[in-house]
Amino acid sequence: MSENKTPLIEVKHLKEYFNINTGFMRSKPLKAVDDVSFSINQGETLGLVGESGCGKTTVGRTLLNLYKPTGGEIYYKGKQIKTKADINEFRKKATMVFQDPYSSLNPRMTVSDIIGEPLDIHKAYKTREERHEKILTLMDRVGLNSEHAARYAHEFSGGQRQRIGIARALALDPDFIVCDEPVSALDVSIQAQVINMFDELQQQMGLTYLFIAHDILVVRHISDRIAVMYLGKMVELADAAEIYEHPLHPYTKSLMSAVPQPDPKIARSNKRIVLSGDIPSPLNAPSGCPFHTRCPYATEECSQSMPEFKEISSGHFVACHKAAEIN
Repeated sequence: MSENKTPLIEVKHLKEYFNINTGFMRSKPLKAVDDVSFSINQGETLGLVGESGCGKTTVGRTLLNLYKPTGGEIYYKGKQIKTKADINEFRKKATMVFQDPYSSLNPRMTVSDIIGEPLDIHKAYKTREERHEKILTLMDRVGLNSEHAARYAHEFSGGQRQRIGIARALALDPDFIVCDEPVSALDVSIQAQVINMFDELQQQMGLTYLFIAHDILVVRHISDRIAVMYLGKMVELADAAEIYEHPLHPYTKSLMSAVPQPDPKIARSNKRIVLSGDIPSPLNAPSGCPFHTRCPYATEECSQSMPEFKEISSGHFVACHKAAEIN
């Protein structure tokens, strides 16, 4: 991890609300991301976990301005991303690998054109030969053969398609990549290969990742720090080992209790924490702490006020009124 004091990426009080039509001439805001703050240092991987629908993907897309933020500030190398010119410059250095390798690639384009598209958009070459050389170098970097260049995406397996998507993301030599559940659509055996490749690319190119996933084992393997989201809010953030061994938030404790243990003795002694009830709809989120409707420790205070997201110990942040009592 870099000793540089300025984080590469910094997000302050990010909000992303979508207006949902609820009937005749009426709409209601769906708070997909509600007051989320974090920073990522150069060369670091921040894992972002939570159940489906908690707002993880929206954080990644809003961070890259694929969705216009409803509120909050985004900084890259200490400079705020505000204007269209800022966004265009930022997108040369920040990119995304999408979840579904089947729908994120254009079926009418050859592999060469898919990977070369960012180069075309940003005019990142002088001659056709230079473009071709760059594309072949990118393909080699992600383990694709040069003879694949003239083929179409549907001719490849899921793992190979995701490699094409990764090569496209690397085309402009970025600093920062949002990885949006990049292995969840792949077979388990292929998942390990792709995750190892992300690791190797990070070592070789000094990349910084926001790695979004719902599988905590995958996130733990690749992340330096892990952030946990629930219903649009960030509830806990700490070093990967710390959050794995000493989760403080009741929701994180429940997630960790569900992680399979390879040692049968440990597995038998582990007590699974099963949450009651379903996740509330983000359209009708509960007042106060969003987790209080399913939390075994909830009190009146939890239903009335949102707990502050604060540092409990060095680098370990949690948003819970009862964190000190239950740990």
